[in-house]
Amino acid sequence: MGHCNRCFFTLCPLLLLLLLPSSSGTDLLFDFPAKIRDLNLFPSEDVNIVRHPNCHANKLVEKPLRFPNLLPTQSGVSLDNLAHSAGYYPISHSNAARMFYFFFESRNSKKDPVVIWLTGGPGCSSELAVFYENGPFKIADNMSLVWNDYGWDKVSNLLYVDQPTGTGFSYSTDKRDIRHDEEGVSNDLYDFLQAFFAEHPEYAENDFFITGESYAGHYIPAFAARVHRGNKAKEGIHINLKGFAIGNGLTDPAIQYKAYTDYALDMGIIQKTDYDRINKLMVPACELAIKLCGTDGTIACTASYFVCNTIFNSILSHTDNINYYDIRKKCEGSLCYDFSNMEKFLSIKSVRDALGVGDIAFVSCSSTVYQAMLVDWMRNLEVGIPGLLEDGINMLVYAGEYDLICNWLGNSKWVHAMEWSGQKEFVSSPEVPFTVDDSEAGLLKTYGPLSFLKVHDAGHMVPMDQPKAALEMLKRWTQGTLSESGDDAEKLVAEM
Repeated sequence: MGHCNRCFFTLCPLLLLLLLPSSSGTDLLFDFPAKIRDLNLFPSEDVNIVRHPNCHANKLVEKPLRFPNLLPTQSGVSLDNLAHSAGYYPISHSNAARMFYFFFESRNSKKDPVVIWLTGGPGCSSELAVFYENGPFKIADNMSLVWNDYGWDKVSNLLYVDQPTGTGFSYSTDKRDIRHDEEGVSNDLYDFLQAFFAEHPEYAENDFFITGESYAGHYIPAFAARVHRGNKAKEGIHINLKGFAIGNGLTDPAIQYKAYTDYALDMGIIQKTDYDRINKLMVPACELAIKLCGTDGTIACTASYFVCNTIFNSILSHTDNINYYDIRKKCEGSLCYDFSNMEKFLSIKSVRDALGVGDIAFVSCSSTVYQAMLVDWMRNLEVGIPGLLEDGINMLVYAGEYDLICNWLGNSKWVHAMEWSGQKEFVSSPEVPFTVDDSEAGLLKTYGPLSFLKVHDAGHMVPMDQPKAALEMLKRWTQGTLSESGDDAEKLVAEM
């Protein structure tokens, strides 16, 4: 939640492990490289600001993607029948930014929706989701690829982008392209989409959905609003935006940070005496800091990040090496998650040749991008959502029930508190079981364009922890049958 990002690893990437307890909030900032090592991530560069210009700097660089070492699948899926591509698109309103992306054509139909996934951090690469969550492939220990039976490309044409600039394989020759707020981030993403659909007009009329995790709870509403605004102004290619989904995200910090103690007490992480002390000493300071952020600019907003994170650090100080992305688990040593196979795989020459990245370094998570976005952290991104709902753009907020850092309770609180024309009806709507294979996989509340789903037996990274339920969630939501049971949804789609 608020911290959901606080560690710059939005897991889901991926807020991952930045939120280790520290003696002071500022320790987090200066220990960032150590936190990356805790994840077994060892980027050779902190940010991709390169000194040499690319020979293709002013044009698209895209190539068909054929990963080496891909093992055959039992389902008979063949790459020969699928359009996979990767490459760089120039960002037209930047100084020299080039965004790297993956595109995986749907295994079902080219007419399926186009779904874009945004990894959080801020500053973590999309490859974290590609290989560990909802992409078409998983990485085996021998560096071969195996098909993911629950990849989201089974029901959608799937896009992943390394953003903001400097993240993953995305790069610039100009440091002015490092972004500090959601206006810059969303404008770059909008330019990317315009370039993508100009190159691939065959997908431009498909339904379009924005998805992501953790700090993407900031990115996604801003990006959705930017796309909707561009459509209304007829700026470029019309993008058929139908909805946006936020998984275990940070969206309204003022509400979500206050919910930390409630969640921690409910789950037995802290005692009532701890709860009372934190609420008395730290929560009021956080509330004041966020208010000052709303009236001032960079200094107050950056300061509020450190003030409010004392709440989370205080909670962690009462735990025994808990995995704050999944409180059922312990961190093994300093490693709560191990993503080292990704970096090994992406360092293989044949893989880099297949991607066409040349000598650009892979930056799994960038502390430069993370620090640049601190001024953005405590801003409320809920404010633009009601207008999207009123115009019929659907929103799904989902959250694994065992995540502490961007917990379901804080997300539920801001969704219920959001003022829009259907607020009263949404609040009074009943929770119903979300069933997968006749088993309850979560609890769902929905009214009109708004849905909230608490996912059972999952932590911060729902597609990793509950891949089948996550795929079913995406499928039903994009088809407009999320509130139906599995059998009912299949029957309804068949009749349509």
